[in-house]
Amino acid sequence: MPNRLANETSPYLLQHKDNPVDWYPWGEDAFAAARLFDRPILLSIGYSSCHWCHVMAHESFENESIAAVMNTGFINIKVDREELPDVDSIYMTAVQAMTGSGGWPLTVFIAPDGQPFFGGTYFPPEDRPNMAGFPRVLAAISDAYANNRQEILDNSKQVVDTIREQATPKKIEGSVDESLIFGSFTQLVSNADLEHGGSQGAPKFPQPMIYELLLRYWKRTGSTQVLDIVTLTLEKMAHGGIYDQIGGGFARYSVDDRWLVPHFEKMLYDNAQLVSLYIHAYQATKKPLFKRVIEETLEYVTKEMTHAAGGFYSASDADSEGVEGKFFVWTSDEIDSALDSSDSELAKAYWGISEEGNFEGSNILNMPMSLPEFLSRTAQQPADLIADIERVRGILYQERSKRIAPGIDDKILVSWNALMLKAFAEAGAVFENDEWIATAEKNARLLLDQVRDENGLLLHTWKATSESEGDARILGYLDDHAYLIDALLTLYEATFDFSYVREAQAIADQMIERFWDIDWGVFYDTSLEHSKLLVRPRDVLDNAVPSGGAIAAMALQRLSVFTGIAEYAEKSETSMKALIPHMEQAPSAVTSWLAAVDFLRSNSQEVVLIGDESDSVISEMKHELRSSFEPNRVLAGAVEGSSEPGGSPLLEGRSQVNGKATAYVCENYACKLPVTSTAEMLEQLGLI
Repeated sequence: MPNRLANETSPYLLQHKDNPVDWYPWGEDAFAAARLFDRPILLSIGYSSCHWCHVMAHESFENESIAAVMNTGFINIKVDREELPDVDSIYMTAVQAMTGSGGWPLTVFIAPDGQPFFGGTYFPPEDRPNMAGFPRVLAAISDAYANNRQEILDNSKQVVDTIREQATPKKIEGSVDESLIFGSFTQLVSNADLEHGGSQGAPKFPQPMIYELLLRYWKRTGSTQVLDIVTLTLEKMAHGGIYDQIGGGFARYSVDDRWLVPHFEKMLYDNAQLVSLYIHAYQATKKPLFKRVIEETLEYVTKEMTHAAGGFYSASDADSEGVEGKFFVWTSDEIDSALDSSDSELAKAYWGISEEGNFEGSNILNMPMSLPEFLSRTAQQPADLIADIERVRGILYQERSKRIAPGIDDKILVSWNALMLKAFAEAGAVFENDEWIATAEKNARLLLDQVRDENGLLLHTWKATSESEGDARILGYLDDHAYLIDALLTLYEATFDFSYVREAQAIADQMIERFWDIDWGVFYDTSLEHSKLLVRPRDVLDNAVPSGGAIAAMALQRLSVFTGIAEYAEKSETSMKALIPHMEQAPSAVTSWLAAVDFLRSNSQEVVLIGDESDSVISEMKHELRSSFEPNRVLAGAVEGSSEPGGSPLLEGRSQVNGKATAYVCENYACKLPVTSTAEMLEQLGLI
């Protein structure tokens, strides 16, 4: 019989609906049962593409005897960390405080009032060297809770105090200025791996936020050293096994220091941030490799990670048929079977395929040499060879598609979708690809139209029930609001449809009303309406995704420029002050905040284009404006006479000169004389 998880929408929770464990979803029913039966709560947190979560589920949660112990001694709660990041954050902090480490699966034992008193990560089904088996852990916890309850709860109060201390804001005196950016430089580059890119050592994570900040630093200073570090990292990642050479898209991280062996799951948020980073690196360098990675990654998302209604799926698993990476790796014989002899020879040389393999007897496809180097070693014409590589890649993709594919976590999360929405919108604008912009607009309409409650409040997750309808749940978090505001403003810059600014403004007003703490001058991660936890979460550090507070700070500054409302920028700067100690002491953990500082303290440019988008001069102006990396430039535009009253001050009073396409170049709303040619516009911008 299915347990209480059968009515959930999370693919991760549904994976556990047939467990013999009497799982509860997170909620008052579980806590009421814990109080009624006077039992501790066993809280298990994971996510659908987590390999060791699947292992523990198979070994313990599908085990009848272990499940019986769990059911008689505990109230068992299963949580998808991606659905309830606030719950995950609180109890991950608790386990890290208790044990010095954390990870998923996260296993936490808590009292009926929510107080954690013991925790860990993966527990095996039987005792192993230096690792207690899960049955032994369950027995010890039951005994301690029955016979030494007050002692263990008293001891855990220190953990709760630590959690509260970390979540409590502090009043910081000081100014948010450029010195914070320049002060971060030494730490950000000191750990750079100058041979393989990324940070030194293994495992290697992409860390796109760090390289976004380094690009901003390069833009400020012209430092070739910094640009070289960014370029090397992105080239090595694109050549490595962390990048899916056949299907496009990036895996979560590399277990080695050369980007060769990935942990094979693919996360939407990684690919969204990396597309944005590769766009900016392409603008800075014009490297064809970076453009190819963008095209292939967006193609992967479009083909494999997009619902018919326009939402982007959350993740794909590392495992298929119970084996990690099986879907992605190739033996030399499999290549021979899929291709004729000349194509097989080409594939093996280009993607480093050998008889012995580079991963458990098989091959993770990678590029041992760059494309220009590969081309230089053959007499074949470059265009013909590139065409052959693409043709072979297509054959291998079709052959691979016959395999049993990894599972897809098909829930649509607003925050992660907003990151990908922004990537599609910006890529569409930079590369003049209307299909990518249309994809972004379709996604925006889904999020704005279907992922809200009856009161118009933004929700967190949407699960399809048909091709066009779905089930939206869970109040939206700070990052849902902040990321979506930021994405909608980027979509406006790609389309000049001012309705996206209006939507961003409405969401920002809700965000300020419901997440802003007027006493401390900060945003919290949860709204006033969210269920109360041990503390109100406020995670200010960048992790796999940027801090919601940092993106709120950036988005509000941008929104202030578009709307002329100073309050948005004021709240942004106020929120940054609380992060000054982190920016000074641990800049690599707050690079998204430092990017917001860069925007705040730059001589930002506003460029306004007036004219029909079909006008060749407008098209030429947009092309030139988007061809270079200008992270602090704001672009607005409208058709003559279409700007709405009370709309953007950037557009008010702007008209064409002598009926011609016209550009206004401004700094802080102070504009130069309007010009009607691209050359004049570029001259005013100091680019020629």
